[in-house]
Amino acid sequence: MKAFVTGGAGFIGSHLVEELLSRGWRVVVLDNLSTGTLENLEQVRKNPNLKFIRGDCLSQRDLERSMEGCEIVFHLAANPEVRIGAVNPSVDLEQNVIATFRVLEVMRKLGINKIVFTSSSTVYGDAEIVPTPENVPPRPISTYGASKLACESLISSYCHCFDFSALIFRLANIVGARSRHGVIWDFIQKLRRNPHELEILGDGTQRKSYLHVKDCIQAILHCLDKFEEGFEVFNLGSEDQVTVKEIAGIVVRMMGLEDVRFRFTGGVKGGRGWLGDVKIMLLDISKIKGLGWRPSGGSREAVELAARELACNP
Repeated sequence: MKAFVTGGAGFIGSHLVEELLSRGWRVVVLDNLSTGTLENLEQVRKNPNLKFIRGDCLSQRDLERSMEGCEIVFHLAANPEVRIGAVNPSVDLEQNVIATFRVLEVMRKLGINKIVFTSSSTVYGDAEIVPTPENVPPRPISTYGASKLACESLISSYCHCFDFSALIFRLANIVGARSRHGVIWDFIQKLRRNPHELEILGDGTQRKSYLHVKDCIQAILHCLDKFEEGFEVFNLGSEDQVTVKEIAGIVVRMMGLEDVRFRFTGGVKGGRGWLGDVKIMLLDISKIKGLGWRPSGGSREAVELAARELACNP
């Protein structure tokens, strides 16, 4: 099988590429290296089944020259930072929605009709039902969540109009080695600059689900192994939550620090870290569990492992 992976030099993408190669797949990676790095692919750069192309999903030429001959697309390239949209909404429109449209169009022209897309739990916004199942009407409160939902809709339309097949994964907070954004990375960087005080955005009571990146990749490929055709949406996360304040304590402990003062900013709109921040998130993963997949641990275990991995990586 020959796969095309957008964003394959990024955090989640590089872990996916490694796993695909370990299974004997041929992989073509397209990445503009705006947030990804070649170092993320260091362990597999010499693998003869890997081809890396520096290019952009907004470029039809880049997509056409790199996607030719592939049988399936894993579309992970996107703006990875939710809070940017509150300052510059056009980033989410261009890097998420328009880029996804470009990918779908080149797939259509080249006759590739199978796509795996990483969406986000942010499509649900402030869900009225928690844990939140896939059939709850999405009401995003950020341009990031809105853009991911728009991508899902575009993919659904191509499935119905052009006979595509698609797997959509609405991800909880994915954490682990190589992550360069998110609360754990943010805390580690702040504590390296000042090991005596930690600024925490919001009121610290934000409570969400976290899943380690290794679990995430295994879940995606587990579903793919069982998937034949059609359009399916799966929530993907752990079955519990951890607060931002608890994460701060875990990071401090993993870094071997003591007597760190927590300084809460208070946040916006009820203690959120930023405009568009979903304060409470927990996904109902009954659907994916029905296929035989389960997370290897809970949110706390995922955060502890990720904090240990990231704290050991300067």
